[in-house]
Amino acid sequence: MKRVALYAAMAALLLGTVPQEAAAQFKLSDLTGGGKKKPQPKKIAHMHWQGPLTETPMEVPPLFSNTVPMSLSELIKRINGARDDDDVVAMILDIDGASLGLAQVEEVHRAIRKFAAVDKEVFVNAESMTTGSYALASCATHISIVPTGDLWLTGLYGETPYIRGGLDKLGITPDFEQCGDFKTGAEAITRKEPSPESQEMTDWLLDSIFQNMIDLIAEGRGMDPGLVRKLIDAGPYSAEDAKAAKLIDSVQHRHNFADDLRDRYGSDVRIIFDYGGENAEDLPQNMFAAWEMFMEMFDPSPKVYTDPTVAIVYVEGMIQTGSADVSPFGSSSGAFSTTIRKALDKAAAEDSVKAVVLRIDSPGGSALASEIILEASRRVAMEKPLVVSMGNVAASGGYYVTCAAEKIFADKHTITSSIGVLAGKLVTSGMWDKLGINWHANQRGEMAGIFSGSHKFSEEERAKMRHYMDTVYEVFKGHVVEARGDKLAKPIDQLAGGRVFTGSQALELGLVDEIGGLHEAVKYAADQARLNDFDLRVIPEPPSMFELFSGKSRDRKLSLSVPGQIDWLGTSVFGELISGLSQADPGRCLAVMQQLEKINLIQNETVVTVMPAVYLFR
Repeated sequence: MKRVALYAAMAALLLGTVPQEAAAQFKLSDLTGGGKKKPQPKKIAHMHWQGPLTETPMEVPPLFSNTVPMSLSELIKRINGARDDDDVVAMILDIDGASLGLAQVEEVHRAIRKFAAVDKEVFVNAESMTTGSYALASCATHISIVPTGDLWLTGLYGETPYIRGGLDKLGITPDFEQCGDFKTGAEAITRKEPSPESQEMTDWLLDSIFQNMIDLIAEGRGMDPGLVRKLIDAGPYSAEDAKAAKLIDSVQHRHNFADDLRDRYGSDVRIIFDYGGENAEDLPQNMFAAWEMFMEMFDPSPKVYTDPTVAIVYVEGMIQTGSADVSPFGSSSGAFSTTIRKALDKAAAEDSVKAVVLRIDSPGGSALASEIILEASRRVAMEKPLVVSMGNVAASGGYYVTCAAEKIFADKHTITSSIGVLAGKLVTSGMWDKLGINWHANQRGEMAGIFSGSHKFSEEERAKMRHYMDTVYEVFKGHVVEARGDKLAKPIDQLAGGRVFTGSQALELGLVDEIGGLHEAVKYAADQARLNDFDLRVIPEPPSMFELFSGKSRDRKLSLSVPGQIDWLGTSVFGELISGLSQADPGRCLAVMQQLEKINLIQNETVVTVMPAVYLFR
């Protein structure tokens, strides 16, 4: 608008349509905010990227993607720009979903240390961190993890497959020569275990890498390297244990973290997301961008709600961390914490939403994801009525997320409760032995191989897992006791322990408030908000066909992995077997797939609140 005003003023002066005395009063400063420049609000630079950092910068998105990947040079440039920007007082380093190589960690760590050297603070608030991501975060002024989050500071662990045994079974004889005792690239084919030279080389490499990582953490946290080594051997940590060990500085949900920043820098401080990023160009750079532009031309504007509404937010499927991955070929099954958190925050913030119904049909899932959804639900409950409606299943994590509601509706046949915690792994060494494939492991850190599929938990590893599980279990029970209070018919330990109840049994035990379906829950929520006439609204709104194809609704699904993980559901041979069996016995095959999904979840999310069994009813 200022640019338009400037052009109009210039045209008026040139055409002589403004009196001389008036023209004399025109100043550029009048069009740009006055003679004195108003002080700009201070800024906090937000740095975030998804997935790995590329080395070679890219100008256009890769095929089937809507975003240009962040390069290492671009990230360093943005950090340096924020350091030199006088209006920037601090930085938020958002590393959830980010991935870096070890050398990249070192370079970014160095750049952030230089940023902090000019008296600017760096903040990290994460849901979970590994040894590598913590090494990066250690350079921050303040590190925070969300409640029930975790710090998997366990060291380095790696395994090398030696397939000579498998080749022997197939009658294949490898024949290789090498120049140099340490040129051992063919050993995975020619041998069943590493040569002494190969092991010697691996040892000196891992020793150096591990020590460098220890030094990086020690420098960032101001600790003695010997203490850092001991802390790694004592890992992993819950968020609370990490704070007690002084590995992090606070345990906070994201909204508390943001509130603290405003208290620290003033309520008018601006958090600049994607700091340093350029605005999108007017013209599309590839055919997919052109397609998106075409779709946007015909995409109807989203409905604007001005009349009172009751919002329904769905928690359907296995509860997992990350965002739902939407595509025109079907959406990822599951209830993803980031997607649901954003939906609940939107419901809490919009004035037209007068009440919220959380509709749950879930057997549970990730304990961390359940906590994130529960905390978002609490923020809704602080602003407006929040009611829960249980569907077929609302058990374990599916019950966990109900603990902020003022009233819980369930059907008589709803399966619910299952207050308990699961964790574990699959030991696959026997399977590899049958295939003739030998694995040789190397690790630095006593607990680095805790999730390796090569062995069962050792006594020390099992004790660590039990401690962490007990911590999450006590938090879960505490939420239920706080939420239900005197409504509980028995002490919590007589209701927990993984016990599963029907909706009618849960009513007698005080775990739910009333028998009724979604209609009754909506009516109650509307009554609490004193609404006689209202619209129903689903948040987030189901994407249109245009949005599906344009990619506007796509969020990257966060995928966590641990050593020893096997994607049973993605194994083509197993998938073909299940597909064939499903024709003969679809009910049983569905139950098997649900059990396999649970196994995948446990291996992905580490500690879960999920039902103890899949029930097949005929």
